[in-house]
Amino acid sequence: MERISASTTDFHIFSQKKIMEKQNYKNYIRFYTPHHFVFYPVAVVLLGTSIYFSFTQAEKLIWIFISIAFIFFIALSLMLRQHYALTLQNRIVRLEVRYRFFTLTGKRLEETYPALRDSQIFALRFAPDEEFVALAERVFAENLSGEKTKKAIVNWKGDYERV
Repeated sequence: MERISASTTDFHIFSQKKIMEKQNYKNYIRFYTPHHFVFYPVAVVLLGTSIYFSFTQAEKLIWIFISIAFIFFIALSLMLRQHYALTLQNRIVRLEVRYRFFTLTGKRLEETYPALRDSQIFALRFAPDEEFVALAERVFAENLSGEKTKKAIVNWKGDYERV
């Protein structure tokens, strides 16, 4: 079967998004500034203020209630902010890796390597086409963890779209 390149890096050439520095194992984690550096610091300051007032003001009960409400609000936002996006992104990454494997080998990934865990599949997305198939075989044969799989990649292929 003819090899078809499924590299997603070609799609980024036409992207109008700001080009980031070349991605690798040490810098692949990203932060969303309004969320991580504005919303959460403000929420923590408000929580701290409400806790402080619950100890220093005469109306302790109302400030304790406000503090509990802030704790609940922060915890809920932490859980929900990524749950929806990551659930969808995980599904998309699994499909992308399966598609890349199929286009490179003509075989289905889940039939060829049925025991691959999600962490291993997610790590394989960083492998360029040249390393992808051999690395998938190695991951399956040696049961490498996701972290070890990422560290085994020689020429890191960035995933600049993951939240």
